[in-house]
Amino acid sequence: MSEKAIEVNNLVKKFGSFTAVNNISFSVNKGEVFGFLGPNGAGKTTTIRMLCGLYDPTAGSGKVGGYLLGKEAQKIKQNIGYMCQKFCLYDDLTIAENIDFYAGMYQTNRATRKEQMDKILEQAELTQSKDIITGTLSLSVKQHLALGCSIIHEPKIVFLDEPTGGVDPISRKKFWKIIKEMSAKGITILVTTHYMDEAEMCDRIVLISAGDMIACDSPANLKTTLTSSTLFEIEVDSVMKGLEVLHSQAFSRDVSLYGIFLHVLVEDAKYEKDIRDVLAKAGLQVKRMEKIMPSLEDVFVFLVEKQQAELAQKGKK
Repeated sequence: MSEKAIEVNNLVKKFGSFTAVNNISFSVNKGEVFGFLGPNGAGKTTTIRMLCGLYDPTAGSGKVGGYLLGKEAQKIKQNIGYMCQKFCLYDDLTIAENIDFYAGMYQTNRATRKEQMDKILEQAELTQSKDIITGTLSLSVKQHLALGCSIIHEPKIVFLDEPTGGVDPISRKKFWKIIKEMSAKGITILVTTHYMDEAEMCDRIVLISAGDMIACDSPANLKTTLTSSTLFEIEVDSVMKGLEVLHSQAFSRDVSLYGIFLHVLVEDAKYEKDIRDVLAKAGLQVKRMEKIMPSLEDVFVFLVEKQQAELAQKGKK
C-alpha cells in the first residue's frame, strides 16, 4: 500500500489565458504536515481546490488518497476534510446546529453524533455554549469550530487554507497544537500559510510564487540554500535610503527589509568593508552591522525575488 497520501505530477490550472498554477509536482507522505508558503495570488488556494476535487486540472495528473484528480472528484470529497480560507459556517445558526449540519452533510453515523459533537465542543472550548448563535463568536473561536466541523467524519487527509489568518498569536499556537496532534495520529495535513513561524512547524514546505513551485524541502534544508553566502543584518539611520543604495551595488546578491533592519546577502564576509564604505559615502550612519544565520523568511524573499527577476528578464526577450 502506498505511503503517499497525495501525489501531484505536472499539474496545471488555467483560467482563460491566465495560468494560475504552472506545471507543479510534489508528493505528501501519510501523517505529514505539509506546508504551502507563498504571497497572495501565488496559486496556493487554486492548488488546494484542485486537490479537493473542486477544480479539474487543465493538465497534469495526481492522486489524493489513491483517487484520481479530475476523474474521481466525488470520492476525493468524501474522504478528505477541507477548511476554506474564509469562515465557512452559518452565522445565523447555533453552534450545535452548525455541527449537526456538517455531521449530516458528511453522512456520519447517527449513533455517534452526540459523541462527535461533544468532542468538537470540547476542542473549541465551547462545551457550555452549544446554543449560542455562531455569528456572535470571536474569529479565533469560529476557526476552531470550523476545523472541528471539517474533520467530523474523521478523514485521513485534511486541507487547511490559511486557517489562522487574522487570528491572535495565542489562538494560532492552540490551533497548531491540534494540527500536530492530528499528525501524530497519522492524519495527513496540507496547510497554506503566509506566517513564517507556522511554516517552520511543517515537516516540509513548498514555496510557490506566480503559479510556479520554486522550492520543496524541510525548513531546515531550505535554510541551507543561502549558507554558501554571507548574510549581514544592518541597522542604519535611514533604512529606505540604505535599501536603495545597496540594491544598486554589484556585490549585493540580495537586499531586503526585515522589520527596521536591512538584510544584505553577499558572496563573502570580505564585503563588509564595501558595505560600510558605500553607506558612509551616501551619508548614512551604520548603527549596527553583524553576520547572521539566514531565516526561512530570508530564503523565501531571496527565492521569490530571484524568480521575479528571471520572469522579468524573459519578458524583455
